[in-house]
Amino acid sequence: MSPVKVVAHRGASFAHPPGNTIAAFADAESLGADWVELDVHATADGVVVVHHDPSFADGRWIGDLPATELPDWVPSLEVVLDICHPLGVNVEIKTDNRPETLAPLIENVVTMLQRRNDAEFLISSFDFEALAQCRHLAPEIPTGFLVLAFDEATMTATKEAGHVAINPWDALVTGELVAVAHDIGLAVNVWTVDDPARMSELQQFGVDSIITNKPDLCRSVLTA
Repeated sequence: MSPVKVVAHRGASFAHPPGNTIAAFADAESLGADWVELDVHATADGVVVVHHDPSFADGRWIGDLPATELPDWVPSLEVVLDICHPLGVNVEIKTDNRPETLAPLIENVVTMLQRRNDAEFLISSFDFEALAQCRHLAPEIPTGFLVLAFDEATMTATKEAGHVAINPWDALVTGELVAVAHDIGLAVNVWTVDDPARMSELQQFGVDSIITNKPDLCRSVLTA
């Protein structure tokens, strides 16, 4: 059985809530992560930044603001990639980006990753069309479809679109479905799992990665 990769969700987000911060990413490797997962948005001036939601608690939209007006705790993707090296990075293109910011976001993410050949990357999204745009611009960068429907039809469509992975919500995942995905030729990266018993079960299913807020706990379970 191949080793299951530990993917730190928004970095070490349990240790450094709410995640997607410099501290969360800087601590991920020491807590046992092989990869990190993060979310990106584009500012009004095209800077790719790491933040889960498209807006802040005060109602301001990232896409309406130049990078200089963002809070200091919101890092750029460029900075985060430097901090995370040599870990793999799963970059999620958020589906709640506005149309006017989504295209430049995709283009800038792809360009940034193309410049780096010193780490592994996966671009993921719930937006099938956004992933198609990524593949059109950079077919050499692996892509994965985030799903809330983990069935053979969805897996087949994912594979036929050229994606290498399917990232299902944990509650959908069974050993039988993991076997189907592998037969089709897709890696299975499960989100978001913090329960140790479930981590162990997913390991037995043979999933490829577990995305978790607690990479240290996951690492201890997988190596027990």
